[in-house]
Amino acid sequence: MSLLHSFFFQVYPYICLSVFLMGSLARFDRDQYTWKSDSSQLLRHGQLRWGSNLFHGGILFLFFGHAIGLLTPHWVYEPFISPAQKQLLAVVAGGVAGAVCFVGLTLLLHRRITDPRIRLTSHRTDLFILIVLWGQLVLGLVTLPYSLGHGDGSVMLALSDWAQRIVSFRPDATGLLPLSWPYKVHLILGMTIFLLFPFSRLVHVWSGFGTLAYLLRPYQLVRSRRLGLVSRRR
Repeated sequence: MSLLHSFFFQVYPYICLSVFLMGSLARFDRDQYTWKSDSSQLLRHGQLRWGSNLFHGGILFLFFGHAIGLLTPHWVYEPFISPAQKQLLAVVAGGVAGAVCFVGLTLLLHRRITDPRIRLTSHRTDLFILIVLWGQLVLGLVTLPYSLGHGDGSVMLALSDWAQRIVSFRPDATGLLPLSWPYKVHLILGMTIFLLFPFSRLVHVWSGFGTLAYLLRPYQLVRSRRLGLVSRRR
């Protein structure tokens, strides 16, 4: 195993995760007014609506699909589904979600690049992070034929073992050595997105997850001053 391979798959993940967490906290603490995604909704809102809905729906499915698929131990799903079936399911579901996300992101990129007014209201980091995400989606779609060529589920097991060792602080990238280059580049670029996260518009994702706290917030008692009525509101 080369030194470069060891760095990217045993050291680099912890660098990216550390910057992701600490950088997000630092930005929220020091630059709260930048903790948002600038809106350009009034400009070409039809293309924005289609692109945004397709992109966000696809990217959320891909994110949680990757998290559940990679971090779920093999023994949990083994009684119900084999590694080969799980890998095929990931290829089909991920392929559909990836295609949907790709179409949405392409619409957003086209809108931001071709409209002069939107380009004037865009930060350079906005366009850069969209291009990085677009490249990551392309790499993810490129890996699908490679996965179909390994129908025994070995790719899924190798990726899952590596990811679970990373989160349990037992890094070992030996299992990734036989994998083809698209997988490795896809992993490295994916980790780099976590590294860039605190410095881009992606931080507004935290606000989206934060809204889930409203589901657990207790009811407020609202009393009408004139009628003396009491209502319960979230």
